[in-house]
Amino acid sequence: MAIKAKTNAEKIVKGIPIDEIRDALINEYRRRRIRYKMVDEAMKKKYGMGYGDFDSTNMVRDRKFAWDVESDSMEWEHAIEGFRYVEQKLRDLEDL
Repeated sequence: MAIKAKTNAEKIVKGIPIDEIRDALINEYRRRRIRYKMVDEAMKKKYGMGYGDFDSTNMVRDRKFAWDVESDSMEWEHAIEGFRYVEQKLRDLEDL
């Protein structure tokens, strides 16, 4: 299966100009960055603090491990880490 995937990827890369692939990647990473930022802002508004404070005050424990708070914590952490990841990928693409 890996050989077939590699062959398909090679066909795609040969058929599309590299600048178009790069632009598509940049646009996708920008879209993700906006989505992650929206999650971060919504959570800041909901809890009245940033993720660092939310985590350090152990809000999940304080709210008795309520599912909505724990779920928010996981989503928020994912958004923070996702934002860092796409920022790095955008910097990497700018260097190309």
